[in-house]
Amino acid sequence: MAFEEKVKIRSYNSRIDRGRVEDLERRCEVGPAQSVLLFTDTMGDPICRIRNSPLYKMLVAELNNELVGVIQGSIKLVTFSTPTRNRAVVGYILGLRVSPHHRRKGIGLSLVRRLEEWFIANHVDFAYMATEKDNEASVKLFTEKLGFVKFRTPSILVNPVQYHAMRISREVKVVKLKVEEAEYLYRRFMGSTEFFPHDIDRILRNKLSLGTWVAYPRGESWDELRSAGLVPSSWAMVSVWNSGGIFKLRVGKAPLSCHIYSKSSRMMDRIFPCLRIPALPDVFHPFGFYFMYGMHGEGRRSGELVRALCRFVHNMATECKDCKVIVTEEGVRRVRLEETT
Repeated sequence: MAFEEKVKIRSYNSRIDRGRVEDLERRCEVGPAQSVLLFTDTMGDPICRIRNSPLYKMLVAELNNELVGVIQGSIKLVTFSTPTRNRAVVGYILGLRVSPHHRRKGIGLSLVRRLEEWFIANHVDFAYMATEKDNEASVKLFTEKLGFVKFRTPSILVNPVQYHAMRISREVKVVKLKVEEAEYLYRRFMGSTEFFPHDIDRILRNKLSLGTWVAYPRGESWDELRSAGLVPSSWAMVSVWNSGGIFKLRVGKAPLSCHIYSKSSRMMDRIFPCLRIPALPDVFHPFGFYFMYGMHGEGRRSGELVRALCRFVHNMATECKDCKVIVTEEGVRRVRLEETT
């Protein structure tokens, strides 16, 4: 197409592209039309979401010296069960943005195809991406034009951070693990889970990973893990990532009623904490969040212990002025992904 010939796709150059990419992000809306929107503040680092990956790349699209599109990708080694292998190199596509004035002109398609070329050059076995099911343009691009198939339908769970700490049962003990202990447990109990990252030790040691905690019934011991590899009869674990340390979020286009409820509920919660009125935090200005990952439980009381850990993380978040919500992801497998050649 004549239009595509005018578009130049190249690697991101922080010296000349940083400001232009941030401007494009501000102009692109994340969310259904005529609805509440979610904006991302990268705090001056457009590649912040992929910088901690083992291998990453960002591409930009230019048209007549104007930056009109961006895309990001990362590569990692994960557990992935197929008839011929138990590991796979996977490429993750994210951050696809096209200027509102230049959409439906093939720019997004060109960006994805160029990123796929980089994946192939780095021996990627599978590529995947995530999008909202209501984002028809994105779904059609990847499924109809690029041959992607629906793999999972994960749920993003969000819990607002209240002003007051939540009660944790005295029958539960929560202990922070050393990185070596956390890595041992993850590899032992979750190492065969699909998409388990083989660089889990690197993730746990990252400065943005606040730590890993276990919960188990009070009266039982965790010390035997170190000496004999034994765990309590019931236990649960979770790790926490400080996402607010790399980028912020902001809710936009919210109706006036949301703003009013947010302010009034926070005021009532401060004045009358005994009423336990659910307060909506201020998400209309840039805010950070904690991401809970690696959640796992064993034993009859594991559900109770997971809930205790969720409350523990909430109480941690109340001590962080910037953290307004806690987020986690629950994945549901949909179909078997076919290996490509």
